[in-house]
Amino acid sequence: MAERSFVEEVGKLKLGAGDVFSGEGILAVTKALLESGIAYVAGYQGAPISHLMDVLADAQDILSEHGIRFENSASEASAAAALSASVNYPLRGAVVFKATVGTNVASDALANLASGGVTGGALVIVGEDYGEGSSIMQERSHAFAMKSQIWLLDPRPNLPCIVQAVKDGFELSEASHTPVMLQLRIRACHLHGQFVASDNRRPVFTIRDAQDAPRRDVSRIVLPPASFVHEREKIDERWPAAIRFIEARRLNEFFSADARDIGIAVQGGSYNTVLRALERLGLADVYGESAIPLYVMNVAYPLIDSEWERFCAGKRAVLVIEEGQPNFIEQNASSILHRSGARTTLHGKDMLPLAGEYNAATVTKGLRAFLERYGALDPQPVRNKVIPVVPVSTAAPDPVASESTAEAAADADAFPPLDANVHARPPGFCTGCPERPIFTAMKLVERELGPRHVSADIGCHLFSILPPFNIGATTMGYGLGSASAAALNAPDGKRAIAVMGDGGFWHNGLTSGIANAVFNRNDNLTIVVDNSYTSATGGQDILSSAARNPSRSTGHAIEQAVRGVGVDWVRTVRRTYDLKAMTATLKEALTTTTRGPKVLVAQSECMLNRQRRERPRQRAAVAAGRRVVRERFGVDADTCTGDHSCIRLSGCPSLSIRENPDPLRTDPVARVLDSCVGCGLCGEVSHAAVLCPSFYRAQIVSNPTRFDRLRERVRHAVIGWLQRRDTRRRARFAF
Repeated sequence: MAERSFVEEVGKLKLGAGDVFSGEGILAVTKALLESGIAYVAGYQGAPISHLMDVLADAQDILSEHGIRFENSASEASAAAALSASVNYPLRGAVVFKATVGTNVASDALANLASGGVTGGALVIVGEDYGEGSSIMQERSHAFAMKSQIWLLDPRPNLPCIVQAVKDGFELSEASHTPVMLQLRIRACHLHGQFVASDNRRPVFTIRDAQDAPRRDVSRIVLPPASFVHEREKIDERWPAAIRFIEARRLNEFFSADARDIGIAVQGGSYNTVLRALERLGLADVYGESAIPLYVMNVAYPLIDSEWERFCAGKRAVLVIEEGQPNFIEQNASSILHRSGARTTLHGKDMLPLAGEYNAATVTKGLRAFLERYGALDPQPVRNKVIPVVPVSTAAPDPVASESTAEAAADADAFPPLDANVHARPPGFCTGCPERPIFTAMKLVERELGPRHVSADIGCHLFSILPPFNIGATTMGYGLGSASAAALNAPDGKRAIAVMGDGGFWHNGLTSGIANAVFNRNDNLTIVVDNSYTSATGGQDILSSAARNPSRSTGHAIEQAVRGVGVDWVRTVRRTYDLKAMTATLKEALTTTTRGPKVLVAQSECMLNRQRRERPRQRAAVAAGRRVVRERFGVDADTCTGDHSCIRLSGCPSLSIRENPDPLRTDPVARVLDSCVGCGLCGEVSHAAVLCPSFYRAQIVSNPTRFDRLRERVRHAVIGWLQRRDTRRRARFAF
């Protein structure tokens, strides 16, 4: 298995009542699930909750001990569909996946689940991947929660609040017979902290109980006329029940509610950022004491009318801090205040950016504008103490500038524009990545057969769209690479190329891409990158993984699955670093007269996962005194022409340049850095591109044997004699 191991950390999941739990956010969520008495949990990996799935995988002994069924689902749709167990039975269940792409994949199952409602608590834990650190399209889960009437929790990012939100989520779900979505942002998933643990609970009603006493309620099945009744139930019964529960449990929080005649309403997930901004403005301290009233919505949907009316009572203005567009909360709150006749002025997107992540700099700027407008920027006492304005820059302020101007300049110094200080460096493949030679081969074939349309997919191979390869025109979704080239299946035209990874293939690509191509007599080429893992989500095992997994079935060949749905032309290249084989197979696929879909399976293990496995073994062997041989490549500076095609056709991070040692030549020569893992692609590229033979392969031997030392002495003597002879010959010709 290649996924990150939490074998040591999962021991903390056994802590009992009164013990102090210390650890990462994702581990705390797992502990909260155990303390909530769940009966089953499923999910699909994806940042920022990939490691939550890894924790669950490593904790299977503990889960089994408590009668909990865990499943690593084939997709987010598979995971969400598992929540149907809570429709007819009082089973508490949870699913985990990445938002918003995972929510999109699971939308059909979630919409049906929300329509019929649940009996047992159903919790959907989504990793909210929105903001500057995201790798997907910028959308939020809020819209989906509103569309399907799923209550959305967004807890303050600290472990006690997150753990309590998990428990409250199950109870809210059961009280309102509605699935509940708990969104965890990137920082919440990976923050570290402490909370006081409780005892783990076995489910009151188990999977075995459900099997022994099956239940059936036709009114819960989403078919007319029941589906029309469900809509009324949501509004007339489930919504009021949720409101009552949220109010009674005080899931939303008020801080310094009556301190000023202005206030700030913020989602729980943005609470820390707002406190940091207020601290920088001298209006809060590091302990969370604020001079400005705060309404913290740990429940982002639905909004609670009574709480908004109470918070806004007697206030001139309230600033709503809500990331992204549309501004759902601001619009909803405005409607609530309008109906109640409140005269409070509501601000939001007029003082903050319409879209994008609200980091400390952005929130500080918006807060300053709001506070200056209502004359509340000067430091004020907080619990009988004045919080000083902490300088964030040592630069001397302009003596004629106002205080707010000086603080604005300090903010600019604290957050300088990156473009002016950091060179652009697009993301790329890891050193030794087995996917790099695939795209090198595609560039070489392109020289001979001309360019053609390439549909990309989600995964590491998506880096091919950037320099130095510049391959790929579209990306439509995980496992949809082949399907996204379907419209370009013109008779007698150039065959389009689609690329997908093995993770995307098993997630969605086999049916939506390959089977669809067979059914529609597609003539395009699909390249399936088989690196043995879902590398893009953290290196988890999949059906075709070569690794033996004690809890899952692996070793199922992609080629066999492809042939099973009707593809006749299938080729497998078992070592992608063999550039000649890759190039020849690609050329054959694009020129063969055989009609119908063509699939090329390109196999080589993910180098990153391989190094994670091999390097600890090598270090242990060296420490134990055993002989260890490591290969790496180098460049003969005297032979290198300075053409640098090796860099342009591979883009390996271990390839760099240095000054030419020849005083008569000015072009810099190529250089191989110590990060080289010895994959050999750079040398393969040089020969395939008919370039200079400047690359050499060397062996680095740790703990050499006597024979190794003897052989090295003989080599040194022979090479030294040849070099001296060559020097003498040159000296004779010189005169």
